[in-house]
This record gives sequence, structure tokens and C-alpha cells, in this order.
Amino acid sequence: MMRMQRTVLPLVFLVATPAALAENASQGFIATQLKSSSAQDEASGLMAGQSLSGTTKNFLSKEQADRNSTFFIKKGDGSLEKTDRRDTWVQGTILDYRSGFTQGQLGLGVEVAAYNAIALEQGKGRIAGGGNRTLTDSDGNAVDQWSKLGLANIKARVSNTTLTVGRQNMQTPMIANNTNRALPSSFEGISLNSVEFNNLSFDLGAFDKVSPRSEQSTTDIVSEYGNRNVSSDAAYIAGATYTPFANLKTSVYATQVEDFWNQYYFGFVHNAGNQAALGLNTSFNYYKTNDQGSAKMGPIDNDAYSLAFKLTHGAHGLVFAWQQINGNEYFDYIHESKGTTLANSFLSNYNGPNEKSVQLAYLFDAAPYGLPGLTFYLYNVRGWGIDGTHYQGNSYPSKRSDGDKHQESGLLSSYTLQSGALKNSSLQVGYVAHRATPNEIDGSVKELRIVTTIPFNLF
Repeated sequence: MMRMQRTVLPLVFLVATPAALAENASQGFIATQLKSSSAQDEASGLMAGQSLSGTTKNFLSKEQADRNSTFFIKKGDGSLEKTDRRDTWVQGTILDYRSGFTQGQLGLGVEVAAYNAIALEQGKGRIAGGGNRTLTDSDGNAVDQWSKLGLANIKARVSNTTLTVGRQNMQTPMIANNTNRALPSSFEGISLNSVEFNNLSFDLGAFDKVSPRSEQSTTDIVSEYGNRNVSSDAAYIAGATYTPFANLKTSVYATQVEDFWNQYYFGFVHNAGNQAALGLNTSFNYYKTNDQGSAKMGPIDNDAYSLAFKLTHGAHGLVFAWQQINGNEYFDYIHESKGTTLANSFLSNYNGPNEKSVQLAYLFDAAPYGLPGLTFYLYNVRGWGIDGTHYQGNSYPSKRSDGDKHQESGLLSSYTLQSGALKNSSLQVGYVAHRATPNEIDGSVKELRIVTTIPFNLF
């Protein structure tokens, strides 16, 4: 921890404090006050406030493994055959019903969302086991079509505070539904979100099950990078987001995954200048993780942080990000959760034991040239110094890593329609090439991904 403080905190204050204070002083401090209006006071009733909407997402991915990296096809006799390709083509559709809230001091409402997936690519040799992309049966064959309740919850609201019980979405720096497949994940439990103040909000939550992206049933809580055969009974989260100035947002969160770990988070985002002339976005993220309870995941003492700068001028932007893991195990989070806001999270999360990584990127936003909604992101990330030889547990594959390194280059493009009957529909195309030394966990792979998303409203 002291090593992290010596290297990071002076840099953070050196970069952020003078610019932030000067800019914030010009914008003025925002005093924290209770909101003058209440969302519950505006409730129109269960039926009057109801809506039925959704999205349909076409997810196409073609992966090719290089070097010693492989995918596997399950044969009829139960053996596994190696292959260097995996194709995914799935159509995911969400139909989301939300009632309004009943009127009165206490409002009640419900949300139910049906998820459906159709496997457009079903070739056993091409889907290569499916992974977390295509649902397969016990023989490795694609399930051609399946459905489930992705969301099913009851909500109770007082003023601007909402209690949600059941299967739900969650968006925090530690527990968040993962949306990078044809269908998203969700979580089963109870949560409380309070936005009673103009610039201060709170989140509380307790969850005991996860609804995965490519499975019909719920699963226990397991680790993303550790032993998947070990599960936790519950995950608890508490946090707050505070905006003291219009251009400065800070967040503090804590999570306990029972008998796994205690994890703490601090982050801020600061914007200075004007993008039309010259703008600077600074973001800092820090996670501290220690083993908890019976320590089913083994000993954990891990610091993970990133510091990113984005300099923008008109349509153009340059990004520099530094990320570092201090600890002999992987920086970890709940499986099926987008549980990291670290800057260098792409095909790889660059979260190996003691890993350092740097990102350089160029972004282009075509809006100033009369094409709003069209963006490009060209990046390169390099990670090195992965060293897990001092790891003392058995849950992570850390001990095999000794000086491993990897790098990733990608071009991501996106276009979102700004008007018309298909407004907010988007097309995303990305190509990524990741190369790694043999013991790096993500392997060497190239991927082309094409994703089309169309939202719709029925009423």
C-alpha cells in the first residue's frame, strides 16, 4: 500500500489539484441541498405510468486464436478437440415492461423483462463450446432458441428513494450488469437507491444470485478470475456519488463478497476547458481488495489503480492511461459483472499480478463535421511485468506468470442514428488483435465484432 501511495498520490495531486481548483473556483462550489421536487409526488399510477419497450441486438463475432491459444470442440465420446476458431452469431431481444408507481406517499411498481436469444450460428465446430457467447447443451451443441426472465422485481418508492426487490439491473463501479453480449447479465437480491439531494446519491445492495449473459438459469456468485468451483453465498455493496462542482464527480464504494474479499473503491472524473477549443478529461480509479471471512479464494492483498487523461480539440482526441496492479494475485471481481472501471479494460483487463500497463489512443468524433453519432477509437495497450511467483494461494493461476507481457491493438467504430423511426439505433464494428506470452491468461487472439442494436417502444 505504501508503494502505491508513494507513486500515485503525488502524481494525482500534482496533475489534478491545481487545474481542478482553478477550474472549480470559476464554476463555483455546489452546496448540498435536499431536492425541491419529489419523483413520487409526480407518480401517475400503476397503469397511467406504464411502458413497454425493448431492444433487439444482433451480435456477430469471429475469433481466431494464434500461437499456443486454442478453443475446444466437445466430441461425441466426451473428449475435446482443439480448434483455432470460434464464431458467434446470436440475436438477442429484450421486452421490458415497467409499471408506473401508485400514487401517495409510498409508491409501488413492478418491472418484468423477458429475454430471448436465437443462435444464428449453430455449427458445433464453429461455436467451439460457446463459452459465454452461445448457449450449448451438455454435448456442446448450440441451443437454437431460449428465453428467460432477465428482470423480475417489485419497487417501493418514497420521495426520491427507491427500494428494488428481485432480479434487477445494477450499475456501480463494483457490481454492474455486463452488456457486451447479445443479452446482458442481471442480479437477484435487494437494492436501495437514494437521490434525495441535488448532488449526492447513495446505493445499497445485497445479492445472492447472478443471471448470466448466456444461460437460462441463475448461478451462484463466483469469481471472474479465480476458482469457479468455489462460490459465495452473498455480495453486499454500499456507496455514494458526490458532485461538488459541475465538472467534478467523485465516487466511494465498498463491497463484501462473503468469504471471498472486502473491496473498496474511490474514483473521480474531472473536466476542464472546452472541447471546441481545448478540453482535458482526467479520471482516476482505485480498488483495494483483501480476503474476507474464511478466505475461500485464498490470501488476497491487492491494490489496483488507473489514471487517464483525454485531451480533446474539436473532433479529435488523444488518450493516455497508466494502470498498475500491486499484489501477487489477479485484480478480481464477480463473474458476469462489469466490475471494473479501470482505464485499460478492453479484450484484456490488464489485471495480472503486479502488472503495469499503458494505453495510447486516438479518438475521432465526426459531429463537428456534420455527422453526429459517428465515432472512431484507435488504441494500443501494452502490459508487462506480470509476476505471480510469490502468490501463496491455490485459487488463481498466478504462479505460472513470471515476467509475462502482452499487447493489444484495436479499432472500434460506432454510428448511432440521431433521428427518424430508428432513432438511437446503433451499429458498432470493432477489430482487435491481442498477442501474449504463453502464460498470460488472455492468450493470443484476433476478433472481429459487429453489433447492431435497435431500440423500440410499444407504449
